[in-house]
Amino acid sequence: MARQNINIGSSANDGTGDPLRTAFDKINDNFVELYGSDNDINTLDANLDVNTFAITTGVTNGDITVTPNGTGNINLGSITVNGSQISSNDSTQITLADNIQTTGTMNVTGAATLATSLTLATGATVTGILDEDNLGTDSATQLATQQSIKAYVDAQVTAQDLDFACDDSTTLSIDLDSESLQFSGGTGITTAGTANTVTIAIDGTVTTLTGSQTLTNKVLTAPTINAATMTGTVTVDSISMADNTITTNASNADLELDASGTGSVRLIAPTTAVSTLTTADISTTGTHTITGQLDAEGVRIKDNTVTTLASNANLELSANGTGVVDVQKAMTTIGQTITGNVAITGQLDVDNISVSGNGIIATNSNGGININPNGTGSVTIGGSNVSVPSTLTASTLYANTQILLGDGAKIMAAATNSDIVLETIGTGSVVLEEISITDNKITTHNSNADLQLDTDGTGFLDIRTDTQTTVGSAGGGDALPATPTGYIKIKIGGTLRVIPFYDQA
Repeated sequence: MARQNINIGSSANDGTGDPLRTAFDKINDNFVELYGSDNDINTLDANLDVNTFAITTGVTNGDITVTPNGTGNINLGSITVNGSQISSNDSTQITLADNIQTTGTMNVTGAATLATSLTLATGATVTGILDEDNLGTDSATQLATQQSIKAYVDAQVTAQDLDFACDDSTTLSIDLDSESLQFSGGTGITTAGTANTVTIAIDGTVTTLTGSQTLTNKVLTAPTINAATMTGTVTVDSISMADNTITTNASNADLELDASGTGSVRLIAPTTAVSTLTTADISTTGTHTITGQLDAEGVRIKDNTVTTLASNANLELSANGTGVVDVQKAMTTIGQTITGNVAITGQLDVDNISVSGNGIIATNSNGGININPNGTGSVTIGGSNVSVPSTLTASTLYANTQILLGDGAKIMAAATNSDIVLETIGTGSVVLEEISITDNKITTHNSNADLQLDTDGTGFLDIRTDTQTTVGSAGGGDALPATPTGYIKIKIGGTLRVIPFYDQA
């Protein structure tokens, strides 16, 4: 509502102004507009309320904004606020009497004066900055200027030296401010410097581990020599070695090759004995070539034949301990009788049958495996479980305990349109888990158990039996008797129901 103006007339009591009631009605309306609760732009309560030295807004959670016109300032006493800047309008300082906390960055463009100390988040509290070249004040709370630190470091470096001690007990002292240390080599040793690296090298007069040097008039005491090359005759006590010959220096002395402990003297092939070679027991490793025949007590080996030397003597091939006789190639025999156990590692092939691992396999294409007992004998397959992966064909199949079929297994007729007959002997029943089938009756195998006929998916229970259109003596199905003969109890969807029934017409 706009402000209402009271007409006071042209002169006092000339009768042209608003009547007294009308004038006070306008006054009331203006006060309601000013202090009312309609919260429009003309209502003081919708903007600011001045009460008890406080300026508040009547709108819940409403802001109070003090905005000067143009470049004008907001003056609060001697404090001037212009935009984001606070200053003093009487050229005095601004004093913040209480603690100040800022979550942003504080930038100070002028000098900062701290009356007491500066405390950071961690570390010591700084109370001042001193300019002392000798850093003589032992303070944990006062900082040194850059000039003081440089002057102190320069003075310390000038006063320091570096001491060295040599193997001959000579002591060297190097003034770090004015002197340098020199590295000099001795006999066969040279030094060189590059950047900050000093390299110490040796010349050809010094013997190294991998270099090729000639040693003259040297005595080696208990040396260890690896892969030595010696030129000329080498004499070791009474033995001389030259070229490919080892001889004794003493006349008629024996040349003995003796191994230590349980070691053996090994003669690497080819080895030739010029005359008779007499030895004790010989253990050899490697291939031995014998031209002619080899007679070893009662056995002769010649060409590709091993025979016994004694008349009518048996030839035995026997391994030691738990060892076995391993025949690597095909063996042809005239007909052998084997007594005892025969252990075969690998595969045994007999005509078209292969025995390998735990399997008996027919090797000819589409070949069958026949296990035929003689006469009235029977084939017995032991074990707790007998597995037939594909088709099992039998004229008559007996099971003393049970026949287990795996997940997804089926009992199927072998021929199209053939029946599968599950037949018992005498008064026995065909029991399928908890279901018994006897003659033409299906009953539950457990006492008081429900018999459930359940279809798969959306399939229905299809009962194929004769039907009729009449009921009892009442005639057609549209005239049912008032009271049924009885009710059949049956569960539909798991809930027990009753279905009425009538006598047949």
